[in-house]
Amino acid sequence: MARDDDRSGRDRSPGARPPADEVDLIVAAWRRETPQLDVEPLEVLSRVARLARHLDRLRRDAFAAHALETWEFDVLAALRRAGAPHELSPGQLVVQTLVTSGTMTNRVDRLAGRGLVQRRPAPDDGRSVRVRLTAEGAAVVDAALADLVRAEHRMLAVLAEDERRSLATLLRRVAAPFEGPAAG
Repeated sequence: MARDDDRSGRDRSPGARPPADEVDLIVAAWRRETPQLDVEPLEVLSRVARLARHLDRLRRDAFAAHALETWEFDVLAALRRAGAPHELSPGQLVVQTLVTSGTMTNRVDRLAGRGLVQRRPAPDDGRSVRVRLTAEGAAVVDAALADLVRAEHRMLAVLAEDERRSLATLLRRVAAPFEGPAAG
């Protein structure tokens, strides 16, 4: 079979097996020490866990280059994705970022103190507020997102486009029971 090297130098031939990694060593040790136990899930989920740690580091680095913490990016990104006028209620931000209302209040206070968001009275109810992304906040989150996406493209460059699509589909199926309204 002909070797099909990509720019990373890895063999991308169909069926080519990558070199052994740390998870292979862990699984082999568990199989040796506990032969009565089927440790096959570790082959997938330990790699997912390790990859998540690498991705967290990559994201922290991309955000730090713009003086952002991960939580700051999450709030700013939720506002940016909302579309013009880039504002949401604190309750909507809580849902999108999976934090408590008390935590969100603190986060909005801190982002407002940096001039990245502003609180405005809700147009339909003067007792409630809307959180709006400022021009500075939009510039920061857009730049951080651009750096993040470039880094994530580099991370996934070892996969062909069809492999990335297949992986996304498989991960969506695995994650489905934990997402959405049916998830507890």
